[in-house]
Order: sequence, then structure tokens, then C-alpha cells
Amino acid sequence: MQKSRVRRVGALIVGLSLVAAACGGDDDDAPVEDTAEVTDEVTAEPTEEMTDEPTEEMTAEPTEEMTEEPTEEMTDGAAGGDGVLTFGGILPETGNLAFLGPPEFAGVELAVQEINENGGVLGADAVWLPGDSGDNGEVANATVDRLLAEDVDAFIGAASSGVSLTVIDKIPQAGKIHFSPANTSPTFTDYDDNGLYFRTAPSDVIQGAALADVMLQDGAATAAFLVLNDSYGTGLQQYTIEPYTDGGGTVVYGDMGTTYDPQAENFDAEIAAVVDANPDAIVIIGFDETAQILGGLIEAGFGPSDKLIYGTDGNMGNALAAQFDDPSVVAGMKGTLPGVDVAGELADFQDRLLGVDPDLIDYSYSAESYDAVIVTALAAAIAGSDDGVAVAAEINGVTREGEKCSTYADCIALIDAGTDIDYDGVSGPLEFIDAGEPSVASILILEFDETGTIQVVGSVEGSV
Repeated sequence: MQKSRVRRVGALIVGLSLVAAACGGDDDDAPVEDTAEVTDEVTAEPTEEMTDEPTEEMTAEPTEEMTEEPTEEMTDGAAGGDGVLTFGGILPETGNLAFLGPPEFAGVELAVQEINENGGVLGADAVWLPGDSGDNGEVANATVDRLLAEDVDAFIGAASSGVSLTVIDKIPQAGKIHFSPANTSPTFTDYDDNGLYFRTAPSDVIQGAALADVMLQDGAATAAFLVLNDSYGTGLQQYTIEPYTDGGGTVVYGDMGTTYDPQAENFDAEIAAVVDANPDAIVIIGFDETAQILGGLIEAGFGPSDKLIYGTDGNMGNALAAQFDDPSVVAGMKGTLPGVDVAGELADFQDRLLGVDPDLIDYSYSAESYDAVIVTALAAAIAGSDDGVAVAAEINGVTREGEKCSTYADCIALIDAGTDIDYDGVSGPLEFIDAGEPSVASILILEFDETGTIQVVGSVEGSV
């Protein structure tokens, strides 16, 4: 079934205004149309994210194995289901986004656990088959092929937008659901996915506007952008620069079309260009290579103690500070992350995650991973089937226009009673548009403290 698509957001700027508030609170469930609200919460614990499009390695010509048509074994069951809702993972166990893996895996595992503790789905326990996405299409495609052969109904992942783009055609072709908890590239809003791709992470249209407002409120009249060359980088670059310049800011380096190769041996030329431009603020939209870039800026006297430095979900995590012998050198760097303050406002959810993985130190996209599984399971219960196409047809409706419920147990009871539901997730109210993605979202404002530890210093709600 083909989802009807909303018009591409394009240059629409999400109107966000940051309003200081005291010790923020219980307004997470109230969508704010074209507005934003900040809550001061210098509460604790890290968070971060990722999303990207293939680097040169990822965009190389696909191998025969990667592009072959699904075999009969791979597609068997796609048309009817077998009565067991099976989830498969394409999440980063390895690669430069592996720091996102633990919270995402924990979120999925917790959701499956709670589903099965409350009667399962369709009279059977849900099944979770984890798998690695790596950094490139080769790893992800091998994982997808293996899981298709095991008759997975819904794929959870990838974290990286670029990795998802290497498998997004294969998964729907097999009649399966592709559900990412972390893809933020605007590319997916209008992608022709046969109505089978969904995401709980918001488009970077919202994150970009939030970051621009933070910069302007901090007094950044001029800015330089250091952006990795992929769909995540260029998309977030565009949707940050547009509201930043509309708000009176001037880009002195790194306007659209100016990017760097994340696989480069060094970033000396880019750093020199930023130093020559001498901006008030420097925005780094990147992944692991951010540490090398930031180190070069610090050596040049352009670090967080000298300039306003900003990051985004791909690099704002404790993993960044850990790459420096003295983590305190990143103190003062700010950034944005789509999501909710798991370590602050959602203490109960955090405790449940730690019950699954006691070693968690970051919680990026854990809530979004959890919600992707819960929403899919509720849709399967409504469809009365684990068939991917049938389940997908019910997913958007699970998140809107029904009786509110916020746990699997409560929602499944309403479904069993014949009641139309509106699931409000741990990650937010969701309220999916027809394109299969949230229309409202929370963006956290993060800052490294004097020890190099990330703190949540505010949050923004935005809508499209």
C-alpha cells in the first residue's frame, strides 16, 4: 500500500523561539505548532545521535550480492505472515557510529521484553534477531539478506541515513517494514518506499531550526560550517543555515556546497579556512572525525574556550570528549540532539533500560528505538497479522486520532476492546504524518561541562 505523501518541506523554516523556563516539566505531551519552548535542565547524562549518507566507500557500485533479487526463500511469507512478529536489527554494532548502538539495542530489547510480558502479539511472543549495520552498504546488505532468509517482518535501523539508503529499496521489495529510530535526513520524507519505511526520529528540518535559534540567542553574528559530505551533513547544513541567515546571521565559511570528505587524512585546509574567516561561531556537523577537526581548531586557538562551538546529534556524546587526553578541552561546546532527556525527566524509563544493559552511559535514540518496536507491535495487533504490508498500513494510525495510551499494556487492552488508539510514546507524542514520520518532536540542547561530560541544558519542541 502506497502512503500518501505530504508536500516536501523544502525551505519551510520551523518557527522556533527559545523561551527560558524554570526546571522544566510536564509539557512534553503538548505539541507546539510552529513554536518551541526551552526548559532549563542542567540535569545529567549524555545523549547523542547519527544519521548520514554513504561516504565514497558506501556509495561504491553495489556488488552482485547487494543488488540481487530476493530469493524465494527470502520472500516466502511476505504475503501472509506466519503468526509470529519478528524484528530484525540493522543497528551499529561496529563502525564510527557504534557509540549509538548500545542505547538503540537496549531500547529494542526492552520493548520486546515488555511486549512479551504483556501477552505478546497475535497470541505469540515477539522475536528479536539483532544484526549489525556497520558503516557501509556491504555490511548492512549482508545483514538484511541474512534476516530476510529468517523471515523477519520488520527491520529496526539503520542509525545512519546513508546506510538506510543502501537497503531501503531491498526491504520494501520483499514486503517488509523498514523502521529507523535515528534517520534524520529530509530525503526520507518523499522517498518512494511503497509505504513501508517509517522513522521515529524527526527530520532535520526541526533540528536545524533549533540549532540556528540557539546560535542566534548566543550572539553568533557570523558562523563557519564544517560539514561532512553526505545526505545527513548537507541536509542539516541547509536547514540550519536557512533559519540562521533569516534571523540575521551571516555565514562566512561553509555555505551550501562546501563540505569535507570524512575519510580525508587531515582537515588542515578546512581549519585554515575557518581561521581566516574568523567567525563568532563554528558548527561541526560530523561523526568520529569531529575529534580530529576539533583538536585542530583548539591548536589554532579556535576551540570552545575561544569561540562558540556547536555540534549536532552525530557527534554530541561522551564518546567525543573521551578521544582527548584531557576531556575538559571540550567544555563549553554546545549542540543539539533529537530526543528526550532520558536521564532527567524519564528516570523510570532509564531504570528499565539499565535493567537490560547496566553499562549504558548514553541514551541517544533509546526512546525512539523502543517506540519503533511498540508502534509496530500495536499495528500488527490491529492488522491481525504479522504480514509487513498489512502491518504498515496501520502504523500511522497507531500514533494519532484515537484514545490516548502510553504503554503497550494499556494500548493492547484498548485494541482488544475494539477501541481506536493514539499511542503517545516515550520519545514524544509522535503524531505521524502520512509520510510515516513524527510531525512534532523534542530537540535537546546539550553542553559539555568543565569535566568534559555532556549535560542537558534545555529542550525545544518544534513541529512541521
